[in-house]
Amino acid sequence: MSTRIRLLTLVTLLMAAMAFPVLALETPNGPVVLTIKGQIEVKNADDSAVFDMAMLEALPQHSFTTRTPWFDQPVRFTGPLMADVLKAVQARGTVVQAVAINDYKVSIPMEDSRKYKMIVARLMNGEPMTVRDKGPLFVVYPFDSARELRKLTFYERSIWQLKALEIKP
Repeated sequence: MSTRIRLLTLVTLLMAAMAFPVLALETPNGPVVLTIKGQIEVKNADDSAVFDMAMLEALPQHSFTTRTPWFDQPVRFTGPLMADVLKAVQARGTVVQAVAINDYKVSIPMEDSRKYKMIVARLMNGEPMTVRDKGPLFVVYPFDSARELRKLTFYERSIWQLKALEIKP
């Protein structure tokens, strides 16, 4: 192989590595609050990525206030964007199956995480959510930001007491 071809190969590999960096997830120090498995590239457990609350807090945080069918008054939710959580594990599917503590499951199109600024809420009105108050994690769409979000379809996708995500093809 000529020197030129070897050099071009090396440059191509370096550019690919820069375009698709291998991310690393730390190991949780606290109790695991979210497990992600399925079509993901970044893992910190056997076949999954696990997060404690501090790891979710370390992601960029977003807040919005919105009305929901579950509360009488508008509520302020805070947490990382679902898109950022999925990016942290390099999710590669088309559907996110979300699972609650009581094993309720709902399928959320991956497109929703790109199209809407939905969050994995960890705070409600500035306070951590208990299991009794739909916590510790709650997938919430910004319902007041678009009329199309105020439909049963999106309310059903807003799963509370979230414990796991499975990324499917």
